[in-house]
Amino acid sequence: MKRSQKALSVIVVLAVGLPICLLLGIANGAVSIDLADVVAAIFNNLGFSLTSTSDGFSQNQLIIESIRTPRVLLASLIGAALAVSGALMQGLFRNPLADPAIIGVSSGAAVGAASAILFESAWPAGYAHWATTMAAFLGGLAATWLVFKIGTSPYGTSVATMLLAGIAINAFAMAGIGLINYLADDNQLRSIIFWQMGSLGAASWLNVGTMALVVAAVVLVLPRYANTLNALLLGDSEARHLGVNVDKAKKWLIIVTAVLVGVAVAFAGMIGFVGLVVPHLIRLIVGPDHRFLLPAAALLGAMLMVLADLCARIIISPAELPIGIVTALIGAPFFMFLLLQKRQTISG
Repeated sequence: MKRSQKALSVIVVLAVGLPICLLLGIANGAVSIDLADVVAAIFNNLGFSLTSTSDGFSQNQLIIESIRTPRVLLASLIGAALAVSGALMQGLFRNPLADPAIIGVSSGAAVGAASAILFESAWPAGYAHWATTMAAFLGGLAATWLVFKIGTSPYGTSVATMLLAGIAINAFAMAGIGLINYLADDNQLRSIIFWQMGSLGAASWLNVGTMALVVAAVVLVLPRYANTLNALLLGDSEARHLGVNVDKAKKWLIIVTAVLVGVAVAFAGMIGFVGLVVPHLIRLIVGPDHRFLLPAAALLGAMLMVLADLCARIIISPAELPIGIVTALIGAPFFMFLLLQKRQTISG
């Protein structure tokens, strides 16, 4: 089978698997709901009149519409955003171990959120959550802008300099977070730590709509950059010979990544390993061609995030684990397994 045919087959399988994962995520949690009720509630919202014979269907429908569905959809959108961002960074840095956090967006968002929580008394009543969300988004963009400016000179944009700048910005941000933690009181410190561990508990239809607009805009733009990323894998000089405006491409790829990760982190907090493991795994399966890599990574990232959120809700039900802990528990061992497999392949 040709690699392109294999890649298309993988994308089809993932496209079929994602709705199944969404249904499982909606049906399961602290309160289990029959799949028939889930399907009936979904069709009712679409304008089709379906009824269920299950007792308590009205209550279940409320849970599905107001709590489960926005949470599961937000999880899928955030997973897709983080996975695509990881694929972009790995292509830009020509390194399969690159992560969206490498450009400082996650640490910048953490500083912004922690600062908003520290000064939460200054926000009008009822706006503290939105202040934290906006501060996280702006903090991520500011850190990314700083990394990009440091890495850009009259001679062009240096990926190596951006990498070093990202390391420095991340270290500086961690120091800032440590200072904020020292100044925070007990309640503020608890809020900061909980935010950093990641959660989808505040999911709403407004969050889903905002995230969907961002992801949809990126989906429309990214196909133009698939061949550009393929060219960048050959090196900057080779890409220029192929007619690619390398500096402009790097700028737009950094902007897209910053927006995707900034919005995702603003809504869900710090979530690791999705942007690292998913594109790395997809690259092993479908190859490095970004025409197939990007959509496959988006689908698998969405599935992984939905399943991770499901695990977070049912492992210690009726309480829930922070989703960042779940993704780390899943992602870290799996990534080490991939590295060991790669080492054995090289040794063999």
